[in-house]
Amino acid sequence: MSEALAAPAPPPPLYPDTPDMAHLHWRDPGPIGRVRLALRAGLIVVALVVMVPLYYIWRTLRLSNPWPKLFLRTVGRACGARVKIVGTPLKRDVFYIANHLSWLDIPVIAGRNGSAFVAQDGIKSWPVVGWLCKLNDTVFVSRSNRMGIAGQINELRDALSETWAITIFPEGTTTDGSSLLPFKSPLLQVLDPPPPGVMVQPMYLDYGASAHDIAWVGEETAPNNALRLFTRKGSFEVTLHFLEPFSPADFPGRKAIAAEARVRIESALSASLGRIPAV
Repeated sequence: MSEALAAPAPPPPLYPDTPDMAHLHWRDPGPIGRVRLALRAGLIVVALVVMVPLYYIWRTLRLSNPWPKLFLRTVGRACGARVKIVGTPLKRDVFYIANHLSWLDIPVIAGRNGSAFVAQDGIKSWPVVGWLCKLNDTVFVSRSNRMGIAGQINELRDALSETWAITIFPEGTTTDGSSLLPFKSPLLQVLDPPPPGVMVQPMYLDYGASAHDIAWVGEETAPNNALRLFTRKGSFEVTLHFLEPFSPADFPGRKAIAAEARVRIESALSASLGRIPAV
């Protein structure tokens, strides 16, 4: 067969499998993808229009406010997340320590347990997102302001008394879900000494076969990651594994607390992936 008549070479895969997954940049998904984007974004806008006024009404009346939790659950479902829970999450006076794959972790977790979060202070200035984080009692911290740690600890204590639960991602960044980075312990200073009655509950998120698509890693920007999720076909299951809680009072200081949480998460994560824990 002549070269002119030879079958054309197949196009390169849209998302070639590279280790750092920096290739996962959003690309035009075509008409159907744009319809998905419009429908999902529209659902979130409707939820905002309905729930934000209700949030302020409940706040004015000093009632227990369910609207941040319901809104974040709506965001998770709009993105396609179907959440399954394994284990028993504590209801109050709890400090959750979790692994971290994506910004989607926040609506997935808070949509189920109503937790507040610890986030980098740069997010505070993001349009809309920063404002929504404030509505959910997010504690913003600065990596560069070492002198402000005392004020950040006070904010964490206030948020814990307000929402009864705080989630922290001690890896400090996202991964693809197949391993854990070292845990950074400074923010656990709020547990040294621990407030009376507060427990620590390690947990890990498992996006299963969809982790490769969901994870926000490499050089991908936040808008590109969000657009990929909003145009993605179908739904996916994410499992929240709530592990056995422990008392931080039983461990001498924040580093020991962080180490114990990491051992438990690494062990459970490795078991779910069928490998020996690398702790």
